[in-house]
Amino acid sequence: MRPFQPRTKQYWRVVLLCFVAASTFWLLNALNKSYSTQTTYPIRFVYNDSELVPVKPLPQEVLINVTGKGWKLLRKSLRLEVQPAEIYIRDLPRNNFLLGSALRPALVNALDGLQLNFVVTDTVYFHFDPIAQKRIALQVDPKQQLTNNQHTVFGPIRISPDSVTFTGPASLIDSLPDPFLLRVPQQILTEPTKLPVPINHNYKPLVEADVEEAQVSINVKNLVAEERQALPELVNVPEGVSLTLRPPIVVLRYQLLQDSMSLLNRSAFKVVLNYNKFNPIDSTLVPELVQQPRGLRNVQIWPGKVQVDVK
Repeated sequence: MRPFQPRTKQYWRVVLLCFVAASTFWLLNALNKSYSTQTTYPIRFVYNDSELVPVKPLPQEVLINVTGKGWKLLRKSLRLEVQPAEIYIRDLPRNNFLLGSALRPALVNALDGLQLNFVVTDTVYFHFDPIAQKRIALQVDPKQQLTNNQHTVFGPIRISPDSVTFTGPASLIDSLPDPFLLRVPQQILTEPTKLPVPINHNYKPLVEADVEEAQVSINVKNLVAEERQALPELVNVPEGVSLTLRPPIVVLRYQLLQDSMSLLNRSAFKVVLNYNKFNPIDSTLVPELVQQPRGLRNVQIWPGKVQVDVK
């Protein structure tokens, strides 16, 4: 029989087995002892989700101090078969917090094999709101520019559906604008258009709409620019006062629908210069358009002031 050689493979194998056996024995012995430690423990809010909704994310765990066998503490640390402590919210809470001491009964019921010494977390905060519904009319934002200077929106803008029902926390539902304004995707319209417009708001996913988009129909027509000279009429001029105007005529610039050019009564313009509004500082009068045909858009008068020589 050969003597034992310490530098052979068998030697190191024996050393490794002895080390594993000693470590296992030490670990088993340590896990059978009792320890006190701080650890996090999961909590779960139980509530009627058909009546209440959390406005902010609910806390998922609290910090506690417990005493227990090493095996139990290891299992809790690894979250193996851990039952969260259940916190029941039966009605809309008057306060949006619970003190850590108020969580003790729920934690004691959930801690299997561990003794709860105290709750380290001082306060748990939450915010519940009752669920509400509201139907709000839809409207395209009147401040949004939909056409360029050569086109215009003609007639009412049609929206289908014309309203939307929102469901969510009451405080958020009450803060939604009424009517609810739609923003047409950025583009300049030059012809009649029907396009989908999304129902966008800042409260997703807490607030849900019964439709995700609306069909918007916009009638767009061409505009034509015209100019016309007009002789202003002097009014309220005192007797015996003679006025000389420079220039004696004004120019009217305006736009109208292309398909209504033949119907425009171009003799229906009336411009006046009211002497009661004479500005002695620069000797001017401001021309006023007191009568014009129907259907005109963007009417301007040039010049904006008429020089007046008084004699």
